[in-house]
Amino acid sequence: MTTESQRTPGTPPLLADPVRRLVSLLDASRLRWTIGLASVPGAGKSTLAAQLAAEVNARTAPNTLVALGMDGFHLSKAQLRQLPNAAEAFARRGAPWTFDTDAFLRRLHDLRAAAGRADIPWPGFEHEVGDPVEAAYAVPASTRLVLVEGLYLLHRADGWEAISALFDERWYLDTPLELALERLALRHMRAWGMARSEAEQRIASSDRLNAELVLGSARFADWRVLCRDQ
Repeated sequence: MTTESQRTPGTPPLLADPVRRLVSLLDASRLRWTIGLASVPGAGKSTLAAQLAAEVNARTAPNTLVALGMDGFHLSKAQLRQLPNAAEAFARRGAPWTFDTDAFLRRLHDLRAAAGRADIPWPGFEHEVGDPVEAAYAVPASTRLVLVEGLYLLHRADGWEAISALFDERWYLDTPLELALERLALRHMRAWGMARSEAEQRIASSDRLNAELVLGSARFADWRVLCRDQ
């Protein structure tokens, strides 16, 4: 059985054993569960999602749990150019309003409706090109658990309200902000060849703003999970 930690009002309960929780959901007659995992940039969401998928599938069967990300729902560069505030949109790419929330919502509906009946394609993001790629992944019809990770899955504005409501459970990965942003700086330096000062400027002008929005939505989670390397 999962347990709650002592917590202050408004803080979600601690989920001490996420794998056990996920496996326990399989006892229900429901064909598919969808779980949203949110946190700040650099928190380790994709790493944790992959670990949980590997552990659940090792205990059950391949593709029992499929882990996905929301990055494939970024507005493409062509779409950003069509916005009236295109320059701002490129500078703030990754903010809540630079995603195609309508497409995201439709795909989540598809995931729920197709359980046990059909495979569902899921978009990815090609970082070398800087644009989404349709059907980069697929969720098999037999998949019982779908774990989607992303920044704004608890957000209650900019079209994200309906997305948050579609998840059966909403989790928040509780990683200290400064640790997450330091990881993000190192990622920017490694991926884009930025100097430390450039990475820190990028974080100050965009990533930290996004992180503050995410922190503000953390209270809407059903469960809080801890960063495994804290």
